[in-house]
Amino acid sequence: MKDYDIVVIGGGAGGLVAAKESRRRGARVLMIQSGPIGGDCTFTGCVPSKALLSAAAERLTFDAAMSRVRRAISTIAATEDAAALAHEGIDVIDGYARFIDRRAVEVDGRRIRSDRFIVATGARAFVPPVPGLRESNPLTNETLFQLQRAPTSLTILGGGPIGCEMAQAFARLGSHVTIIEANDRLLPRDDPDAGAVVQAALTRDGVDVRTSTKAISVERDGDSRTCLRTDRGEIVVSTHLLAASGREPSGHGFGLEEIGVTVDDRGAVVVDDAMSTGVDGIWAVGDVTGRMQFTHVAGRMGWIAATNALSRLAKVRRFRLDTRAVPWTTFTSPEVAHVGLTLAQALQSHPDAKVAHLSMEHVDRAVAVEATDGFVTLIAAPKRGTRHLAGGRLVGATVVAPTAGELIHEAALAIQTNMFVGRLAQTTHAYPTWSMAMQQAALQFFGTSGGFTSTPIAEHASGGTS
Repeated sequence: MKDYDIVVIGGGAGGLVAAKESRRRGARVLMIQSGPIGGDCTFTGCVPSKALLSAAAERLTFDAAMSRVRRAISTIAATEDAAALAHEGIDVIDGYARFIDRRAVEVDGRRIRSDRFIVATGARAFVPPVPGLRESNPLTNETLFQLQRAPTSLTILGGGPIGCEMAQAFARLGSHVTIIEANDRLLPRDDPDAGAVVQAALTRDGVDVRTSTKAISVERDGDSRTCLRTDRGEIVVSTHLLAASGREPSGHGFGLEEIGVTVDDRGAVVVDDAMSTGVDGIWAVGDVTGRMQFTHVAGRMGWIAATNALSRLAKVRRFRLDTRAVPWTTFTSPEVAHVGLTLAQALQSHPDAKVAHLSMEHVDRAVAVEATDGFVTLIAAPKRGTRHLAGGRLVGATVVAPTAGELIHEAALAIQTNMFVGRLAQTTHAYPTWSMAMQQAALQFFGTSGGFTSTPIAEHASGGTS
């Protein structure tokens, strides 16, 4: 038995940041991880999917694309493995931890004690309760990148970020792809205009997009075909089926409930904004909390938990998660990114907000490279005391462009710092860059840019412009 100042259970993004921040603060740190360190992002999520997308965009063969995926995983995993962590002074045990009381866990018969635990056990692929779906053994993000050859045909259940990204990648790699989405549009958590642009892009790539369509049953036709029946009476036949309906938290099975930690019906460990579970000395971070399931959010949670666990300042004022300026990105072509409030959310909470909307057709860089599908939308609400003076304050932004995932950070910074929107308009941007689209959109709060000025949010939502 060896005692530690802090024990981190789980080696994904949240656990890694928590362990490294704890070690930076001088703590004796143990990480307990069943399987390779790096978590979903490194092995079955962000890294392989972006490698596959880039290879598909270059029209590589499937074999070459999967080789790129494996190289990317291998390179990044090597920076996070047990040897790399040991070099930083972090001990690692490969195993499955279970709490036996509030100050001890057991791993393969070994009892490990600490006054502080950070739970970062992540999430697993969610398979919707469609009759026959689980029995058909569908692909998920956890098995997709193990394919040895490109599917002849691929049905994707779910039109969110994972579904849209993989639909475009596999269509470009030569598969016949069909997306089944129950909502009336793709990317239902983004603004409708963004989903429309992505749907048009996928259609151009040959994807059969079926929105407002629900799967009601799945059958396996021998070993070669999957037959999915929809509520429209259609039968979609394919060689492969991908369940891309999100992920469910992995909070059950670690003895947390037995020591008083609340785990909800989804398997999410319930925490406050300081990442505390409510049980003294136990925090939870990342996907297991059921909150925003992004690697960058998990990392921020890990830093907050470690800091609150070890900082003397946290005894006076705890650090808390602020999601107002967290960017979301879907890496299709074009990319979709948003930060802060969507139009629908802003219409409810800021009815006196103004909206600037700039089509990429008015951005010279987009014209020059013939990539004008997309837009920038900025939502500005009145500032306390100064109202709409200097443009007010930015509360939301959506960008659809080839580099939307990069452009969105300028808006994120504006929200994080509560700056006047006028600062975006005043800042000189290099010409001709994609980022000029942000400046051009911000200029609409002060006059005409791209042929339009900003409009009241209610007018914009109803389709009006000025």
